[in-house]
Amino acid sequence: QVQVVESGGGLVQAGGSLRLSCTASLRVGSSNASGWYRQAPGKQREVVAGISSSGTTDYADSVKGRFTISRNNAKTTMYLQMNGLKPEDTAVYYCKFTTFYGYDYWGQGTQVTVSS
Repeated sequence: QVQVVESGGGLVQAGGSLRLSCTASLRVGSSNASGWYRQAPGKQREVVAGISSSGTTDYADSVKGRFTISRNNAKTTMYLQMNGLKPEDTAVYYCKFTTFYGYDYWGQGTQVTVSS
């Protein structure tokens, strides 16, 4: 049973920073792409940032220039550095690992609240 554990959420003032972490109990090298998603109250879950197997990153337009996705060499831990946070970034943030076999593993979600 693969376990995915997130940490790092919290309450921050607008303009502040947070760093989210996500670790999966995957076999080293089995992870393909991975990414971060978020879901605000009353809205659908949306992709925030992604990182491919080769390390190529991509971001939602709303977070470009403010958020940075990264991971360790084993591809079992990834991070989301969030700078310049805005109230509209308030959401539950989820991480997802996708293996080369096409299985998705989601974290439990962590709340990020940005006060104005």
